[in-house]
Amino acid sequence: MCRKYTNLSATDIEKLIELEATLSYYAELTDCYMFIDCMMENLPHAIVVAEAYPKKQHGLYEKTVIGKFVFESFEPAVFSAFKNREKSSIPRAITQEGLTVEQNVIPIFNELQQVIAVLIQEKQVETLTQPDDFQNMPFALIEHIVAPNLQPIPVVSDLLVESIILTNHENKVIYTNPAGYRFISELSGLESFEQIALDKILPFLQEVYAEGDDVFFLEITFDRKSFIVKKIPIRNQNDKVTLLIIQDLTELKLKENELTMKTFAIREIHHRVKNNLQTVTSLLRLQMRNELSASNVTAFQEALNRIYSISSVYELILENEDNAEEKVDVIALSKKIGHKMVGTASSPSIQLAFHHENIQLFCHSKKAVSLALIICELLQNALKYAFVGRTEGIIDIQFFYNESTISLHISDNGVGMQEVKASFGMEIITRLVEYDLAGTFTIVPSERGTHTQIQFPVSEEVFIVND
Repeated sequence: MCRKYTNLSATDIEKLIELEATLSYYAELTDCYMFIDCMMENLPHAIVVAEAYPKKQHGLYEKTVIGKFVFESFEPAVFSAFKNREKSSIPRAITQEGLTVEQNVIPIFNELQQVIAVLIQEKQVETLTQPDDFQNMPFALIEHIVAPNLQPIPVVSDLLVESIILTNHENKVIYTNPAGYRFISELSGLESFEQIALDKILPFLQEVYAEGDDVFFLEITFDRKSFIVKKIPIRNQNDKVTLLIIQDLTELKLKENELTMKTFAIREIHHRVKNNLQTVTSLLRLQMRNELSASNVTAFQEALNRIYSISSVYELILENEDNAEEKVDVIALSKKIGHKMVGTASSPSIQLAFHHENIQLFCHSKKAVSLALIICELLQNALKYAFVGRTEGIIDIQFFYNESTISLHISDNGVGMQEVKASFGMEIITRLVEYDLAGTFTIVPSERGTHTQIQFPVSEEVFIVND
């Protein structure tokens, strides 16, 4: 079963087989029911792979549960042990046959300290004896409770937006809360349905009832509506009763579809912006083919670099189909811009070096455009002024993260900056750093070459992603 439904190794499976051999002893020693559950490979559920019952106990389970799926909504302690890698307990869990048990769960580790399964101990919770007036109620906790003054007091089920429905052994409705009545009435067109099997009125529920006595849930789409249906069999009654809890997901699905459509629309806008930028770039390159002075060629190339920097932001966004948040990898962006600019520079021997200490720095598209232009301007200045009269050089781009601040350093081993002159490029850098990034721009004193530093705070739009 482990080989069929899980991705456990042969060594892991052998460890579980050894543990299975001891389960019956633990069951007898504690008068509890013991199970081993494993996570399934392709589904977000667990599966029971081993079991042991105390011999003298009346069985909680009428038949084996090996091979049964375990759902998180019914047995959260099982999944908590998997996720948190520590013991988990719950005083009232629902078994595969709808009985309430006390459940303790511990993770099972392999030699690599990976959780490969969980060991579960279950003990039946003693049910309180109800007065005779409540014995005949199909499910006392969700019925109306009649007070001594004979005035009905609605309990929690009447206030829920979820549909609460009880059916008998013939699948006929014996109780609904107001939401459940509206649910059946709207989908069936009937105002009275007490004497008709629910799976006949609503055929899409036949799959739920077909699962027999197992706790079960299923997502169903019917007549443009979406539902989550949870079924819980109730065995300790005079008559077999099935509890259905139905949650309407239609509005949620509609909002998800709207969000998806907006995401598609935004991605289409990004495509058009990128394509328009490429068109502008092509027009500028055509213009450059005409006879231009050296100063005009330089101006055109600087404009092309700025356009390419902006375009790079949209290319990185569009490369990831699942990038609904439009986040941009800043390190990848800086490398993309840097290699492009050095590749088109007049001095092909200039080398780029990147140092980022494995920082995963991301920002949203607006901030990414600002960072792209800042990096572009600083690299243009280095390529234009740092290596005059030289054929070789190194430009170093470094990212540092300290608590809540990001630092970007761009330095070179060139001739150095004698004085800071006002220019269009410097004005772009200063405005973008101060107004868009809420940061500071400084030129760091250096014995060799030029060293610039930009510091800006981490925020909702500029953030570090940790592994």
